[in-house]
Amino acid sequence: MLIHTLTRLFPLWAILFSALAWWQPALFAGLKSAILPLLALVMFGMGLTLTLDDFTRILKMPKLIVLGALLQFGVMPLATWGISLLLGLHPLLTAGMVLVGASPGGTASNVVCYLAKGNVALSITLTAVSTLLAVLLTPWLSWLYLNASIDVPVLQMLMSIVQLIIAPVLLGIVLNHFLHARLRPLQHAFPLISVTAIVLIIAIIVALNHERLGELSLLLLLAVALHNLTGLLGGYAVPRLLGYDTPVCRTLAIEVGMQNSGLAVALAMKYFAPLAALPGALFSIWHNLSGSLLASLWRRSG
Repeated sequence: MLIHTLTRLFPLWAILFSALAWWQPALFAGLKSAILPLLALVMFGMGLTLTLDDFTRILKMPKLIVLGALLQFGVMPLATWGISLLLGLHPLLTAGMVLVGASPGGTASNVVCYLAKGNVALSITLTAVSTLLAVLLTPWLSWLYLNASIDVPVLQMLMSIVQLIIAPVLLGIVLNHFLHARLRPLQHAFPLISVTAIVLIIAIIVALNHERLGELSLLLLLAVALHNLTGLLGGYAVPRLLGYDTPVCRTLAIEVGMQNSGLAVALAMKYFAPLAALPGALFSIWHNLSGSLLASLWRRSG
């Protein structure tokens, strides 16, 4: 089936369009305003596959939500700090790395989870919970590791969660409840729609960070890759050791490994210097590429 084949080639499209955006950034840079609507579209598509019962079941597993939060805010900031020290990164790059590690789960994690056949309701719940916790934990962790005082844009983050996640997903759930039979053909097409949206988002991010990416070193790339790998492996291995099923393990791996790097970039620019924004800029590209590759592999394995 053509749709299935095109969806399976997700990593290839991500790499090809990233290369195109690097070569011709003007093709995509002007589409910056499309990032949020594209994410909202994908979240709406996820809502079409969910019911309120999915979230009710998740809320009956508070230990799983606590585990996700502990991995997100316990392992990831410590990992960035340790990796930065191990590789001898510049203090401002270390600050940027720690800000990425101390950030909540990113919205793109929900999309990748959906494509990887994870537990989408759990992913959305974890993203919302980690975003709320970030209001207190991101400033505290920044002080702990960097001895720096920062303010997190609380209202802006909460509004983003409502606009990009809660509202589109709720709309999809409502339509799925009342028009389930009629929407079935659309449900089959949404994985490809999601792939297209994420590939475009990755290309836009590459184009917008074109100049910054030219300043990156292989050492910083290694640091970002190791940090992402720590989150993916730790997020999968810990719940597996605790006896959770494969969809849950996939979900936690993606949720922990993919952070809200946009927040890290914004905080780095505001409280440190442009150099501190480089880790977040690189991570925003890297985790989407690694996440899309992982989603493709897991989707194939069923």
